Amino acid sequence: MLKKCNLNIDGIPYGFEVEGDFFWGEDQLLFQTENNVISKTTWKQEGFGIVEAFTPQEFSALRNSVEKNIIKALQHQGIHVPESGFNLEDYHQFVNDDADHFKVISITRNLVNEDFDFDIELLVDRFSKAVGYPLTSWVEELQRTHIQLRINRPHSLDINPPHKDGYLSVWEDIVNVWIPIAGCNENTSLPVASGSHLWNEKEIYRTQGKGAKINGNVYNVPCILTTKSGQLNMIRPNPKEGEALLFTPFLIHGAAVNLSDQTRVSMELRFPRKKG
Repeated sequence: MLKKCNLNIDGIPYGFEVEGDFFWGEDQLLFQTENNVISKTTWKQEGFGIVEAFTPQEFSALRNSVEKNIIKALQHQGIHVPESGFNLEDYHQFVNDDADHFKVISITRNLVNEDFDFDIELLVDRFSKAVGYPLTSWVEELQRTHIQLRINRPHSLDINPPHKDGYLSVWEDIVNVWIPIAGCNENTSLPVASGSHLWNEKEIYRTQGKGAKINGNVYNVPCILTTKSGQLNMIRPNPKEGEALLFTPFLIHGAAVNLSDQTRVSMELRFPRKKG
């Protein structure tokens, strides 16, 4: 069934059409209020926090490595890019067809640590200290590490629907990490619904996983359409270059509409809590 997802981002209304079968959740709280991966942080009530992540030199090295991966994905799909002078913010000038974009992100959404000329384990250590629990980059259910590059063209539907990663078993006990790489600002960065990890599921109207389609694209994550209190009100925390946004997988996030004239590129990491 086709429905309209209406929400506010920093007080600005936005909407898009979603196809799927929607239902109200059960009377339960999925987020464990004690002994969860963010329970030692100062931002456990909000569900998200911004932390320092990189030195300027480290960030430059990471951005260069991200750029290499995207150029490699473009070339793999037969899309010509210049040997030098390619800027991530100009991606949309080379990929203005949705079909080509979907082919590119089919590669960039399934990367592993070894794809990067950057030591991801440095981040594991830093973010373990930030949350007060030992983390790992190894995802047991996937039997590999997992890194996703998000590429969001200007004024497009290159977005995830509002969702909780914690609905999927693989992401129940992790820290979500969102890192701005290029074109990230107050008009493009990832929106979150502060405190939504503490909402009862019976208040939430959503699809199952792989049950939502936007602009012909099926998403692994469910789409949260609305709540019994009304449409979602989200904010953009907007971490700066060299910072990272950390949040619980039970926090509603997504719908990162790009209201700028540049492509936005970000990196997403999911670090599980280390067992034992």
